[in-house]
Amino acid sequence: MSELPKGWEAPGLAEICDFNPKHDPDTDREQLISFVPMPAVSDETGTIETPQDRPLSAIWKGYTHFQNGDVIFAKITPCMENGKSAVAGDLTNGLACGSTEFHVLRPRGGVLPDYIWKFVRQVEFRRDAEAHMTGAVGQRRVPKPYLEKHPIPLPPLSEQRRIVGKLDTLGARTNTTRTHLSAIAKLVDKYKAGFVSTLFKGLSEQFGVIELESICDRITKGSSPKWQGFEYSNEGTIFVRSQNVLWGKLHLSDVTRLPAEFNNKQRNSVMEKNDVLLNIVGASIGRSAVVPNELVGANCNQAVAVIRLLEPNFEDASYLSQWLISPEAQSQITENAVDVARANFSLSQAKKLLIPWATTEARKSILIKIQAAFAKIDLLAAEAEKALKLTDRLDQRILAKAFGGELVSQDPTDEPASVLLDRVRAERASAPKPKRGRKKKADA
Repeated sequence: MSELPKGWEAPGLAEICDFNPKHDPDTDREQLISFVPMPAVSDETGTIETPQDRPLSAIWKGYTHFQNGDVIFAKITPCMENGKSAVAGDLTNGLACGSTEFHVLRPRGGVLPDYIWKFVRQVEFRRDAEAHMTGAVGQRRVPKPYLEKHPIPLPPLSEQRRIVGKLDTLGARTNTTRTHLSAIAKLVDKYKAGFVSTLFKGLSEQFGVIELESICDRITKGSSPKWQGFEYSNEGTIFVRSQNVLWGKLHLSDVTRLPAEFNNKQRNSVMEKNDVLLNIVGASIGRSAVVPNELVGANCNQAVAVIRLLEPNFEDASYLSQWLISPEAQSQITENAVDVARANFSLSQAKKLLIPWATTEARKSILIKIQAAFAKIDLLAAEAEKALKLTDRLDQRILAKAFGGELVSQDPTDEPASVLLDRVRAERASAPKPKRGRKKKADA
């Protein structure tokens, strides 16, 4: 730890906090209190968002105990690395029991819970905690002794308040910025859809419409490998599922594979370059993309249709795919989809889709306009994504300055942290020992 500002101290966390305390054994166990499983704590906001009310008697044993004002900190991977921690508040009757995968830090007098919580939110702190984890892979935990000994830069109480207030103000600003930047991704999709809709609008009147099957060599779909007796593998032929087909693009980082023999049984849906894929089952119905070089020879399941033009080429395939995801085509798809257990758009319905097949020159012109506009939109989205990542880095830099004594000014009239620590130690020495449990009643 670097040199501390004047008036600061660097105690171990156990000097200013009680670790993993238990509720008073005499507490009324019939009362309702908050039950807080790990998912109830938000990584992003550091708040308890979805607690449940349960009788204390039902959750007394086998759970972590805490109360309003305690700091809870996830000790297990990956929750700890994601910053899953909170200052407990608004608990039913002020009490809670929760996941045993929380460490509970109860600040002693003169130390603000929010100050401690902001300290453990630092990426640098979490990285150091991760380096000290123990246990088997996948179930590694931050050990209690490590946390107890970990030093925390502690300013005077008044300066703690100033630091917390400043961090809250700056945090609110970066959160607002983050919200606006996150919204850009949705705006991008909306603007793209609007732009494409504008280009395709009026084409039906200008060029008329034809049924999709009239310009296609085939409109088919894949099959479930389990029906054919195959299991997913890490080797072999790429196998595309509906989750891989997005709006005008493919997501190929999580494709699975099948033995090459699957293609021998399912030849009809083996992909060729410039085929057009269309999702026809489930929540992703209507998404479409063009098959690139790396998917030639791949296959797909029954939720994905493979559309092959009579004269396959990139321009016409791209025109078709863009039209399929346009509002005009989507209205045809969703209106005709049958929803029994899952939305389903049949191949026979796909064949009858009415498409404005413009002249070759008009199709190329539309595609060029789409590509130019999308390139600009995607550039804007990429810049927004960069800025979004920078806000996270900014938050961490602000925290580093706060705990280095550089965020707010020091006031020489503040009571030094050394006096605060002396008082905490005196209070701890004079405090009665916690009760271990209820005494057994004597036999009558």
